[in-house]
Amino acid sequence: MAPIRKGARVVEYTGPRVSKDEADEKYENSPTTYLFGVGDGKTVIDGHGTAMFINHSCEPNCETEEMDGRVWIMAIRNIAAGEELTYDYYLYDGDEDEARCNCGSVHCRKSMYSPEEIRRRARAAKGAGRAGARGNRSGKSRKAKR
Repeated sequence: MAPIRKGARVVEYTGPRVSKDEADEKYENSPTTYLFGVGDGKTVIDGHGTAMFINHSCEPNCETEEMDGRVWIMAIRNIAAGEELTYDYYLYDGDEDEARCNCGSVHCRKSMYSPEEIRRRARAAKGAGRAGARGNRSGKSRKAKR
């Protein structure tokens, strides 16, 4: 295995393109998916190629880039021969899934969700907590309806 230079295309994220709704239905009960949102997120690549083996890290050595309708995994720094390839998944959708991160990075955010998605989820949880507290006068806890 040879070193990879910064800026190099490492691998293309390939697979059939399907609508997000179709993928949600297809993988509704699946604990693992390899879906990659493209463009405005209404279309996803159902990826089961080489790129599916690249793990998430909060301190990655690669990133994704859309070019001419294709998704490439690109080296963002020089990568030594034999070093694990990683990129930040920046997940933005996942229903109730926690998507815990175990990358071990000093800067690990403990989630594979994007920082924006983490903030959105925190606001939603805080809002649900306030709504539940206002609407529940019995003192018993209850789950917020979705």
